[in-house]
Amino acid sequence: MVKVYAVVLVLGALGLIVLLVGDALAENLGRPGLSPSNRLGKWAVPVVAAAIGFGMGGMSAEFAPVDFSWPVALLIALLAAIGAVVWARYALGRAGTA
Repeated sequence: MVKVYAVVLVLGALGLIVLLVGDALAENLGRPGLSPSNRLGKWAVPVVAAAIGFGMGGMSAEFAPVDFSWPVALLIALLAAIGAVVWARYALGRAGTA
């Protein structure tokens, strides 16, 4: 399962880079239609957050000093993915109020 967590984490990190660079480029050009967040819809950020949370949670559980079985590590990874999505929604909501 370590390979699965690693691949999902790398894909999530690449997705985050695409979102950040694309949004910055669209903002600097003054063309919000080019923004990946706008073009991919409202699910782009939560999917990237879930991928990063799943990968980080799974890797953390697999390499923890406690010897978790793979179903427990998978449950921890899923809980981390849910937590990352909740945090991303909270952070985006707070960003608009500043």
